[in-house]
Amino acid sequence: MPPVRTQWTRLIRFVAAETAQVHIGQPADPTLDVGLAAWNKQVIRVHEILGSTLDPAAQLTNTVLTVKELLSPLSQEEVKTVRCLGLNYSDHAAEAKMAKPPVPVLFYKPLTSMIGPNVPICIPKIAQPVEDHLPDYEVELTIVIGRAAKGVSEADALDYVLGYTGANDVSFRKHQMTTSQWDFSKSFDNTTPLGPCIISNNAVPDPQAIPLTCSLNGKVLQNGNTKDQIFDVRKTVAFLSQATTLEPGSVILTGTPAGVGYARKPPVVLRTGDVVQAWLGHGVGTLVNPVVEEVERGKL
Repeated sequence: MPPVRTQWTRLIRFVAAETAQVHIGQPADPTLDVGLAAWNKQVIRVHEILGSTLDPAAQLTNTVLTVKELLSPLSQEEVKTVRCLGLNYSDHAAEAKMAKPPVPVLFYKPLTSMIGPNVPICIPKIAQPVEDHLPDYEVELTIVIGRAAKGVSEADALDYVLGYTGANDVSFRKHQMTTSQWDFSKSFDNTTPLGPCIISNNAVPDPQAIPLTCSLNGKVLQNGNTKDQIFDVRKTVAFLSQATTLEPGSVILTGTPAGVGYARKPPVVLRTGDVVQAWLGHGVGTLVNPVVEEVERGKL
């Protein structure tokens, strides 16, 4: 089966200044870091794409629109499941003082945990005070599935990938370390940024050569490369598809490199006023999010 082919190379989802409606499109400037530009309130021009994000036949047009608000590249309605790998970089397993896993460590996130670029990461009351609960950042390469995949081989796995985006798997370490199941501690509402854009699979010849960094308030704390993954993208897609259909719109966070906050001495924690920047190369760009602590339950 041939790989998923798209007319676009970089796709963003946005509210257009001209229409006040949600559109998808490709940035007119192929070198522009869309996430940083949106954070800095720069003008972003986009060639509109007609169709849906998950439709490979969506047509790139010459119609130019202006970004009023940059959104997550996938709507909640388009996302089927959010699967995540833990301990998938050798250096991160070492800093966590954990053995390399023999098979992928898997957990899920609910859709309510997902947010887009520039949206505040919310630290809930149950994860405060932050000095005790250790809210933490994790930059991650994220796979977007473009074709239903079940029982696929490693050799064919990339043929089912629509493209790649970025994510910040914000984690709450006190809750995480009290149980062997990580879903609760990594699934709080409005804590997992996704974006800023999707890079087509066709534009990424080797997903195991993508640099990624995470900065907190301008200081780089993570600096890795997907070549150091324990289970690469091919292995991950093949493993997860063995007995479970990966539907189009399935999202897979592939783990984080070393440099996380709780492993530092003293620990680095997220708190109100912080700004986190998760950057990935190959045109994905920078996912920027401020941090806020919930003041009362349901209020920021």
